[in-house]
Amino acid sequence: MSRTRNLRYSRAVLLFLFTMLSAVSFSTTIHATIHVADDSFGIKEYDDFHRVLHHLQHEALPKNDLAEIRSKSKDLIKLGEAVVKLGVPKGTKGEDADKFQSKLTEFSKALEKYGTDAESGTDADLKNSYGAVHDKFEELADMLPKK
Repeated sequence: MSRTRNLRYSRAVLLFLFTMLSAVSFSTTIHATIHVADDSFGIKEYDDFHRVLHHLQHEALPKNDLAEIRSKSKDLIKLGEAVVKLGVPKGTKGEDADKFQSKLTEFSKALEKYGTDAESGTDADLKNSYGAVHDKFEELADMLPKK
């Protein structure tokens, strides 16, 4: 009798664990889908830049994969220059336009430094200049007119 009870108990525990793992997996899938949808800025140049930046920030940087950060520099700079060329986005209030333009200038200078460091800088220089590009982009993104 006790062996049968143990078997039923083991099955119940396994069923419970399977159910919990399935629920966590489903929840993670839902969260990832929502997160991707929330990452859109609604401006092509910003979305394109962010797609590459996001990979570097959340995949390469945590692994300290500076070779990847160096190898993607030309792509990221090209996409960043498109953001700068776009200028102050439509819908930016007049009083914020000057501040936005100033942040675009800072972003452009950060891109330039990152390009130099990616070609010939030390790893420490590269990390700093890449970090500046990331931070300046985040500042710009925070200033974008709300959708």
